Amino acid sequence: MRNKEELKQEILDAYHFRHATKEFDPTKKISEDDMHFILETGRLSPSSFGTEPWKFLVIETPELLDKIKQSSWGAYTKIPAASHFVILLARTKLDTVYDSAYLKNQLTNVSKLPAEIIPKMIERIEEFQKGDFHLDNDRALFDWASKQTYIALGNMMTAAAQIGIDSCPIEGFHIEKMNQLLDSEGLLENGHLGISVMVAFGYRAKEPHPKTRKAFDDVVKWV
Repeated sequence: MRNKEELKQEILDAYHFRHATKEFDPTKKISEDDMHFILETGRLSPSSFGTEPWKFLVIETPELLDKIKQSSWGAYTKIPAASHFVILLARTKLDTVYDSAYLKNQLTNVSKLPAEIIPKMIERIEEFQKGDFHLDNDRALFDWASKQTYIALGNMMTAAAQIGIDSCPIEGFHIEKMNQLLDSEGLLENGHLGISVMVAFGYRAKEPHPKTRKAFDDVVKWV
C-alpha cells in the first residue's frame, strides 16, 4: 500500500505531465472504460449549493464534429486527431435563478433534502444571488454556472493526466455562433443550457516543452 508521500508525489507527477496538448496522435484512442472514468470525475465534482448546473456533451457524430471544427478556431486542429471531444454546457437563468423549477427539483429529488429544509435553502440561495454575489441578470447567473463547469473541467483533466491521458481545454470559439450551432442540433434544451468551455482528450503526438510556472512564493502568501 502506498504511503502518503508516494501518493502526493504521484499526484504532483500528474500535474507536471499535464499540459495543453496542441498536437494529438490520431492513431491512439482512449478506451471506453477510461473515458467513462474521466467523465465520472466531472460528474462527481463539487458545485455551488450542490446545484450541478452542467451537462457534458461527448461529441461523436462526424458531421457535428466537422461543424464544430469549422465554427471554432480553437478546435480546428484538435478535432481531427483527438480521441474524444467534450463540450461542457452551463445552465442558464431559466434553471439557476433561486426559484427555478430546476433548483427545486435538484434540492428535492437529487440532494434529497427534508421538505421542511427546502424553503430555507431557497431563501438562502436568493440572499446569496441578490445580496452576496449580485447575480441580478441573465449573464451574471450564467457566468456563475459557468464557473462551476470549470471545476469539473479541471478535475477531468487532472484525472486524465493521472492515468496518462492528455487533454487541451478550448475557449477558442465565438459564444453566440457556437450556441446557435448547438441549438440548431437540439442540444441546448430550449434555452436552458449554453456553451461554457470545450476540451479535447487523447494522446500527445510529441513531448511538450518543460512546464513553466511562477515561483511558489510569488503565488502563495500566508497571512
